[in-house]
Parts: sequence; structure tokens; C-alpha cells
Amino acid sequence: MGGLLLQLLRLCFWALLWLTSSVAVHPTGAPPPPPPPVGAGEGAAVVDGTTPIAVTDDDFICATLDWWPPEKCDYGTCSWGLASMLNLNLSNKILLNAIKEFSPLKLRLGGSLQDKVVYGTDPHQPCTPFVKNTSEMFGFTQGCLPMHRWDELNHFFNKSRAVIIFGLNALNGRIPLPDGSLGGPWNSTNAASFIHYTVNKGYTIHGWELGNELSGSGIGARIGAEQYAADVISLKKIIDNIHHGFPDKPLVLAPGGFFDASWFGKLINKTKPHSLDVITHHIYNLGPGVDEHLIDKILDPSYLDGEASTFSNLQGILRSAGTSTTAWVGEAGGAYNSGHHLVTDSFVFSFWYLDQLGMSSTYDTKSYCRQSLVGGNYGLLNTTTFHPNPDYYSALLWHRLMGSKVLSTNFTGTKNIRAYAHCARESQGITLLLINLSGNTTTEVFVTTASAFAVASKHYIPRTRFNHKPGFQRTLAFMREEYHLTAGDGNLHSQTMLLNGNILHVDSEGNIPTLKPIEVDASLPITVTPFSIVFAHIPYFYAPACR
Repeated sequence: MGGLLLQLLRLCFWALLWLTSSVAVHPTGAPPPPPPPVGAGEGAAVVDGTTPIAVTDDDFICATLDWWPPEKCDYGTCSWGLASMLNLNLSNKILLNAIKEFSPLKLRLGGSLQDKVVYGTDPHQPCTPFVKNTSEMFGFTQGCLPMHRWDELNHFFNKSRAVIIFGLNALNGRIPLPDGSLGGPWNSTNAASFIHYTVNKGYTIHGWELGNELSGSGIGARIGAEQYAADVISLKKIIDNIHHGFPDKPLVLAPGGFFDASWFGKLINKTKPHSLDVITHHIYNLGPGVDEHLIDKILDPSYLDGEASTFSNLQGILRSAGTSTTAWVGEAGGAYNSGHHLVTDSFVFSFWYLDQLGMSSTYDTKSYCRQSLVGGNYGLLNTTTFHPNPDYYSALLWHRLMGSKVLSTNFTGTKNIRAYAHCARESQGITLLLINLSGNTTTEVFVTTASAFAVASKHYIPRTRFNHKPGFQRTLAFMREEYHLTAGDGNLHSQTMLLNGNILHVDSEGNIPTLKPIEVDASLPITVTPFSIVFAHIPYFYAPACR
């Protein structure tokens, strides 16, 4: 039945283009070419542009900066270098330009060691760095953030126009409980002093996040949901008091941990309706970075689908709770313990990353923070040179092309094509993202509205718009823009990305390359070659949701 529907859709597509050829002509004035023969590599992207199914933040793309010292090693490999907030080279031109290209890029500052950070606001107290100690949680002693370094970071953030979320130490004052968790109220004295310092300096912080991976069973330590909720309420009061009289207050975020339905439900119910602005969860669904089967998981559509339950369950909890709290992915590196070199920092990881962006947005996730901007084996930028890895360009294209309104999208055809559509960002029509997980099949993708597809499925060729925008100038403008992403030398492990066949690389001045599309005649289906990714901006697509 699916094959018959595709053939009918193809007939509809070509018949309607023929009927409208008097206004939707080629630049030469010739009618569209005859359709190619029906083949196995075909499918339909069916987009319902009637109303959005979700809305993201405009600055949906987010990345993280971490605390890990150079001595942080996993599986015998030390991949962090000088990527910590304490030693990152803030004068590097590529780093600055890479962040500025987003204008703005959200940066979430935090990670495993954040609950062992003290803030050097008291000049009479020593401010010592992290020291490696295998007997300590996460293998390091307590460390300190000097205020002169905080000043340097904020100067850089202002210069790069980054939007900052800072993860606070949530373990101060805790005592061990018989069940193995930590209890007692959070000692907020040092954090409050740090927030005071930040405000007095005039630094803008978009949000303060309490704790890192202390929810549920925790990583390294855990805190009960009731106590955590009380601490979130305390943080909210501190922020309100310090920002009294300010027109805008920073967001309160928590818990920055792995999703546990019962624990998250309790936190939301105890902090509703307005004490917790954002509930954040982390995603490392591919397992440890040392796993030899990472690529098999990344290219398996069934495995990718497995994470949908997390997004769906959290969305359900928020909807039923009667709260203003929204959901973010606060940290996502895919493979934990610093990722895997030539997998999580190579072309193949864009299949996982872009699929995560597409999937999470359909469940009303407002922002998605990638671990990391730089550092480990999953940085958007190379840890040593700061040159962009392939996922940087994937993130930048998403940011520039995918608007905040999310549209219901279904793909009819092979399971190896992943399809997501949003209203186009600051432009007419929609942007469609297509991900081809197959290394063998080129798929010709027809794009249609849900209503037109429904009619086609009833064996009737409608004499109404197929996917034209009413009143749109459809002479030379009846084109679409396509961005085809492929791996350098066709190697999935490549750290070089090609855009429409051209290598993407920074110039000698450290400038990020221009990302130029190709223009394609609208009478042609979108060709998605094996192991490739396509963003297609379709300005003439009829989507009332995008007005």
C-alpha cells in the first residue's frame, strides 16, 4: 500500500506542477521535465503546516564549557587539554569567531566537578585549583574559581555575545544519610556571595542552575527530590532578593541530571508553579565512549527512536503538573566519559546530533546544550586548534535555518531517512532536515502538505495548491535552497565536512566560512545521497503556522 501511495503522490506532484507551469516555469520557460522512473529509493516528507506542534527558544542551540583539568583521563586517554573554564585560551580568534557566528550562542558552564567548586569571593581565604586525587569523588580535590578569572570570562562572554547559564555547587553543607544519599539543607552562603559579586560587577547571567547529576540515583552523589526542591526554592529567593528592583531576573534551572520520572515529578510538584523556570536533563544514551559499537547505534533508526520516551515522559509530567516550568537538555555528549575520538568528533556524529535536535524539539524542548563547545572527544571545536569539527557546522546551520516553530513531519518510505521540519528562521516557508542513515541508497524525497497527501492517498489528484504559498511570486523565485552535508573523502570518521561538495574550513584570519546553499528547481525531488544530511529551505511551502 505504501508503494502505491508514493506512486500516486508522484503523479499528483508532476500533474500539479504541469498544471501550474504557466506561472511556475523554469528560467528557460520550458515546462518541468518528465518524472524519472519509479525506484526503490523514494519517499515522501509529509509536513503539516497548519499549526505548530511545539515551540523552541530562538537560541535553541546551546553548548557547554566544563571544569575538567588536563589530568582528566578516560580509558588511558587524556582528551581535555586546556579546555577548562580555568585555563581556556580566551584570546584565540577562532574560538571568539565560532561563538559570535551564532549571535547568540547559549553557553552552559558546568559539569561533574561543579559541585566541588568554591568561589573565591573572600580575599582572606585561599583559592586553590583542582588537584588530582584518585580517592576523591571524580578523582579530584575541591577547586576554586578566582574572581579575576571570572572577570576575564565575563569580558570574553560579553565580547562574543554569548548567553550564560552557570551551574552552582549544590553539595555545600550536605551530610551523609543512612540510605547512602546526602541530606541536610544546601549551604548557599558561598553561592550567594558569588551571585552578589556577579551582579555588582554588572555581568549578565541568563540563568543559575543548581547542581549536576545529583537527581535520581545520582552520579557520584545523590540528593532526595524533596530536599532538592527546598534548595531550589531557596535559590529562587536568593536571586529575587539580589535582583530586587531589576526589570529582568535570571532563570532558575535544576537539576542537571539524568531523567528519573518519579524524582523529576516530585521536584516539579514541590516547586510549582513558579519557583523552577527550567528543568534540565542530561543525555548519554549511546553508552560509554569506549564502546566499539557506537557507530552501529548511531546508524540504527530503532536505537535512535529509543530516546523519544524520555522527551515524551518529561513533556507529559510538565503538562499534567500545572507549572510554568519548561524543559531543556542541559548536557548531551552522546557517549559518556569524554566520548570517542573519530566518532563523537567526526562526521558520523552529526547523524546522532541533528536527530537529537530534531527529536527533542518536537517534544517542546526549549534548548539543547551540547557537551561540549571545546574539550573531550565530543567538542564542537577541536580541543587543541579550536578548528570546527563537523558538528559545529551542523549546529550553525540548524541555528540559521530552523525557526522556533516545530511542524509535524512524517516520512513515508525507508526507515533510514529521518525527517524534521520547522518554520524557516527569519524567512518565508519552511526548512526541512533530512538525514540518510543508509550508506547504499540514494533517496528521492517529495515534499507535500499533510492535506495534499491525505487526498492523494484516496486516489484523487486534487486541483488545489500542492505546496505553493498563496500569492508567492513563482517565476524565477519558484526555487528552493539546499545544503548538502557529506563526509570528507566519504569517510564517516572524517573530521572534515563538505557543504555541497566544498570543504568547510576557517581561513588564515580565523574566520568561519560562509555557508552557501545551492538553488534547485522546485520541480525536482530532493536528492539525499547515501550517508548524507540535507537542509532544504522551501520558501513557497504553504504553512499557515509560519505566518
